[in-house]
Amino acid sequence: MRLFVRPITPSDADDLFRIYGDPATNTFNPAGPHQDIHHSRDVLSRAIHHWESHGFGTWAISLRENLDRIIGFGGLSIRNFADITINNLGYRFSTESWGKGLATEFANYAVGYGFNALKLPEISAVVRANHLASQNVLIKAGLRHVRDIHDVENAPASMLFRLSRNEWNPKAG
Repeated sequence: MRLFVRPITPSDADDLFRIYGDPATNTFNPAGPHQDIHHSRDVLSRAIHHWESHGFGTWAISLRENLDRIIGFGGLSIRNFADITINNLGYRFSTESWGKGLATEFANYAVGYGFNALKLPEISAVVRANHLASQNVLIKAGLRHVRDIHDVENAPASMLFRLSRNEWNPKAG
């Protein structure tokens, strides 16, 4: 694997804001980019609390060839969307990382980790209907569209993708 992942730390706030505050990385996010570093610190604090409460969560992602440069964040977290609670696979990469297969590599890694290490019964992801690149990543990781959910008020429905541990084929990714 070309990627290196580690649990997030408070010192990741600037990198989180650099990536999540970039309008380009929020093209398909109805909430839009992080407005300031304070918001990113709040998000980071909640993500660190998730790690402390559940033993898993968001990773800082870098390339093995340059561990000091964070190129994205992603992981598995327990999230509530609309009327359901899911083991959510989420990720966001900096624009310089796009188009290199890194999101697919990460998603396959995260799914394997979720099923092998965490023994999760299923993994889900929520993606906007017009975000075709992210849908392709999820499909390559073995997830499939199961239904639409209304997760953002006054916005079109999102697509819920899901994969159960019983359906998972680790050789497919």
